[in-house]
Amino acid sequence: MMRPATLCAAMFAALLASYPPASAAEPEWTRFRGPNGTGLSEAKDIPTTWTDADYNWTTTLPGVGHSSPVIWRQRVFLINSVEETAERIVICVDTESGKILWERRFPSSVHKKHLLNSFASATPAVDQDHLYCSWSSPEEYTILALDHAGRDVWRVNLGPVISQHSTAVSPVVFDGMVILGNDQDGIGKDSPVAGVSFLVALDCKDGHERWRTKRENAVVSYSTPCVRRLPGGKVEMIFNSQAHGITAIDPYTGAVRWELPVLDKRSVSSPVMAAGLIFGSTGSGGGGNYVAAVRPGNPPELAYKITKMAPYVPTLLAKDGLLFMWGDQGVVSCADAATGDIIWRERCNGKYSGSPICVRDHLYCLADDGTVVVIKASRDFEQVARITLGEEARSTPSVADGRIYFRTVSHLYSLGGKKVLSAR
Repeated sequence: MMRPATLCAAMFAALLASYPPASAAEPEWTRFRGPNGTGLSEAKDIPTTWTDADYNWTTTLPGVGHSSPVIWRQRVFLINSVEETAERIVICVDTESGKILWERRFPSSVHKKHLLNSFASATPAVDQDHLYCSWSSPEEYTILALDHAGRDVWRVNLGPVISQHSTAVSPVVFDGMVILGNDQDGIGKDSPVAGVSFLVALDCKDGHERWRTKRENAVVSYSTPCVRRLPGGKVEMIFNSQAHGITAIDPYTGAVRWELPVLDKRSVSSPVMAAGLIFGSTGSGGGGNYVAAVRPGNPPELAYKITKMAPYVPTLLAKDGLLFMWGDQGVVSCADAATGDIIWRERCNGKYSGSPICVRDHLYCLADDGTVVVIKASRDFEQVARITLGEEARSTPSVADGRIYFRTVSHLYSLGGKKVLSAR
């Protein structure tokens, strides 16, 4: 039997082990927009303005793409493609040197997509064992798992895809499952037949199907889900789509808990949560964009809408009771998340397809021309920096272990950490 002092020491050691070590600050960024899709990081060593000399490294990538980087320990993973053939390229980069450790190439078929889309727009997901990638052609919706050395683990064909603009849906990992949305186009001038829409969960170890939930068709959704944790330990996974609006499902069974059809157009952005509300945005290339704030419950209810200067593609960001909306045409708004009241609305010149993230108290967002725009995440607007990367970009930054990663269509940049910034 342990002596009391020894037992107390063991219990204290176990308690400490349940928390990440202070030196390993956020060593992972495992999905689109990081922890639960919030886009939030507390990294301390990320500069708000910099020069070309300050990058840890810059790496030229094979092919092109919009996939955002995901990070596990010393490895960065992302997906590119060869536009002429639709070949997909899964790439692994060393975080310290920027060296490409390995790449895997997967043939596919060229098909119609939106002018601003690529054949590599979906962000992969990663856990301690595997990297999970998804892409599609009209004939096959592919999701596969590789180990961290790039070796095959499993591959699943989810069936054909009907989509006017191709796909860009990112998977997420939850409690031993990789979960993916598959909201396809319905019947229309570009779709002679309706697609087969569903949500699906696959076992992380071997890819076998754990559950599948049928969905109605409207237009393709590109939204990546997030997890809502309820009192008592229950959880819900939140999805956005035109056909179903904002939906909460049981992530263990796929059963629909509740939904509210409040999105009347395509949903490209992903859900975020703040002030007891769930936010989704909807829109089109022709306008009519708005943000819907839903109060979950039984039944759920619409709390309010924001219809002026609402984003279509970029995902919202919530921090400290504020809701930041980065518009496609460069108009950025800050609102009170609880009420929807606009606090400020300012222009950050440029067009935007990537979504903002927040590092401590600053927002970082990539413009389509490759300009990184940094503003304060505050009730008072202040643009801090505009840094050009010199190449087209439609991705979202990622942060892990005190470094921020930007990717343009064919380059990956590492910034921050212990590198001493050059003199101004």
